[in-house]
Amino acid sequence: MSEQDENIRIEPSSEDVGKRLDAFLAEKVEGWSRSQLQKLIDGEDVLVNNGPARSSYKLRVGDVVDVELTSVEAARFEPENIPLDIVFEDDCLAVINKPAGMVVHPGAGVSSGTLANAIASHFKSVPPAVAGGVFSVGGEARSATAGGTDIHASANEHRVGIVHRLDKGTSGLIVVAKDVETQEALSAAFRERKVQKSYIALVHGDPRESSGTIDRPITRDRWHRTKMTAAANGRSAVTLWKVRERFEKFALLDVEIKTGRTHQIRVHLASINHPVVGDAVYNEGRDNSIANNEVKNAVQHLGRFFLHAARLAFDHPKTGKYLRFDQPLPPELAGFLKLL
Repeated sequence: MSEQDENIRIEPSSEDVGKRLDAFLAEKVEGWSRSQLQKLIDGEDVLVNNGPARSSYKLRVGDVVDVELTSVEAARFEPENIPLDIVFEDDCLAVINKPAGMVVHPGAGVSSGTLANAIASHFKSVPPAVAGGVFSVGGEARSATAGGTDIHASANEHRVGIVHRLDKGTSGLIVVAKDVETQEALSAAFRERKVQKSYIALVHGDPRESSGTIDRPITRDRWHRTKMTAAANGRSAVTLWKVRERFEKFALLDVEIKTGRTHQIRVHLASINHPVVGDAVYNEGRDNSIANNEVKNAVQHLGRFFLHAARLAFDHPKTGKYLRFDQPLPPELAGFLKLL
């Protein structure tokens, strides 16, 4: 698939039977502390045999443990001088317009060229008021001067405060924290659903209704572990959609997510038979069935799926001021619409 795989699967050996789940993961997941992993377990980002479990769960023969790395608490990033489209920046945070094709942070098979590498370089210019130590989400490796806490440390100790993610193929707005306090406040805002996240998606088909709500749990696909699927045993997920414009055989939607599950919009829209255009993972070949050859060829050459994070709104963690950012479609998507 075109996505970066941000998940790992571990099958305990006979020697691991009887170990606590959190202790077992602390041994197996490099760079993550036991307390950080407990947070993932509590947030149901760790599944045992496709279901949630407690940190105290004792491993058994035949167990399969899946870990979704939904935070970058323990990640270290080398700074790389990669240009960024910065929509807003102050001493506490930055809002960035991420291009499609850029992975948010290093992971399986991806060690450089990511958004995390780019912001690690950019934030070298953080004002002295917040300079002076290691920055680690969750406070596991915090050090600071009297002036605050820095996002930078030694050459091999770069950590960045990414509090949410966009898929590699999704363009648009993403917010990054520049100090521990801001990261914690933003994480709480996302967790409490106080952040508005709105997207624009072009989907196959013409929905009968003008708007709708998709309330279907999402879990990892049992047979294809790099995919997600809508299933009753998954984690709760809610997506709102509204038709912005109708075309022959397609519809442009405004989409808002109330939760932030992996591939949520793509999975949910596919589950109502309106998959995202260009999404080879979830649209089951619908792109190949497009009757208009010009449009079909354009999809094949688009090099991405049609999903854009168009709006991000939240209260500033320090000032309390309401911030709203709107980002228009990138040229390749705006140009594609002209063909319809």
